[in-house]
Amino acid sequence: MANVVANQAALDPAVEDAIGDLRARQPRSLARSELVSSFVLGGGFLAAALLALLFLPASSRDPDALVVVLLLVAYGVAFRLDFEVGTGFAVPTQLVLVPMLFVVPLAWVPALVAGGILVGGAIDYMRKEVHLERAFLPLVNGWYVFGPVAVLSVAGEAPPTFASVPLYIGALAAQFAVDYASSAAHEHITLEVRPLAQLRAMSLVWLVDGALSSVGLAVAFAAVDEDYGFLLALPLILLLSVFARERRFHIDHALELSAAYRGTAFLLGDVVEADDAYTGSHSREVVDLAMAVADELGLDAKERRDVEFVALLHDVGKVRIPKEIINKPGKLTDEERAIINTHTIEGERMLKKVGGLLGRVGTVVRSCHERWDGGGYPDGLSGKDIPLVARIVACCDAYNAMTTDRSYRAAMPEADARAEVERNAGGQFDPAVVEALFRALDA
Repeated sequence: MANVVANQAALDPAVEDAIGDLRARQPRSLARSELVSSFVLGGGFLAAALLALLFLPASSRDPDALVVVLLLVAYGVAFRLDFEVGTGFAVPTQLVLVPMLFVVPLAWVPALVAGGILVGGAIDYMRKEVHLERAFLPLVNGWYVFGPVAVLSVAGEAPPTFASVPLYIGALAAQFAVDYASSAAHEHITLEVRPLAQLRAMSLVWLVDGALSSVGLAVAFAAVDEDYGFLLALPLILLLSVFARERRFHIDHALELSAAYRGTAFLLGDVVEADDAYTGSHSREVVDLAMAVADELGLDAKERRDVEFVALLHDVGKVRIPKEIINKPGKLTDEERAIINTHTIEGERMLKKVGGLLGRVGTVVRSCHERWDGGGYPDGLSGKDIPLVARIVACCDAYNAMTTDRSYRAAMPEADARAEVERNAGGQFDPAVVEALFRALDA
């Protein structure tokens, strides 16, 4: 199964020890667009899985109840194990799904997939790694199962054979088609991503799914002769889990050194500046201003470090925005503005790939364009639900942008910029941060 969903980042729970007093330490609830996707696509998948039990053809298969339970649990375990691939991630569920297609009645398979997804979400919720609403959001990713189920149902339930490999390739192609349709719909609802961009992002993930499907088919041959043969896939799943955990551990351990973090942060800052001179110099100026505001607010050393990193990297996601949009001299169209607005999510995604502290800083970078009154993006947070560091950077970012020349307008006089910031205190900006900014400017 493929996933290229930026908001799945909430399934990465490492937000506890680096952001001080920030709200980012707590599992984030769903944004409005995610609620729509969860209800329409996730709820729709759950309903379709239940309807399949009623309307798909009857089956002669009669697996033991324990086999069914073990398949469900195995799928839930595999679903929680994700590997980054390109801009998305892949999960090794094919190792369980493929044998499942040949062991249990096909009408049961969507319901077992839904149950496995919910088991994985329940584990994350009980460990307090995700908000309750987010435990159900992964159901959005379950639609893919209807592709192979439909193809194999039409062909008739039969044990796996080498002669039927063309049929299985067709079932896999149907899986990819349904997976793409559901993922593209989800990304469009939540981020307004165009379908073509989604197709490019998913191609690498499908390559992983295809490779794992061949292994899953080999396990299916064993599972047909012996119902419990699917358990042969579990050691490989556990091995992949160990490799993934070891990889994360070694990356986090190496980057926990403060010098490495600072060096990485400034290297990323240099990348931003090399990509766009204005964005790079702007970010460094925002660092100076934000640090002065942090001093005025009396933040401790740990919080000041967060301010430095977030201010430096708040625009890192713009390296993935087309330059013709970044440097456009005139007014942006609605579509161009929507693309620009994804840069905080892209920044979070890039920093999470670095991992460790910078991965957690990415959570705050995501919130640097939220508004005190709740009218910002991408999650519509308001008031103190917005991390304090993000509130500081948002205010300093806006002031610096107003007082520097841009491709589409000249710099605003400092007095006018201060008046504009003051006018938006309590609306766009945290009033306490605005007062601290003015004290810093006066100093």
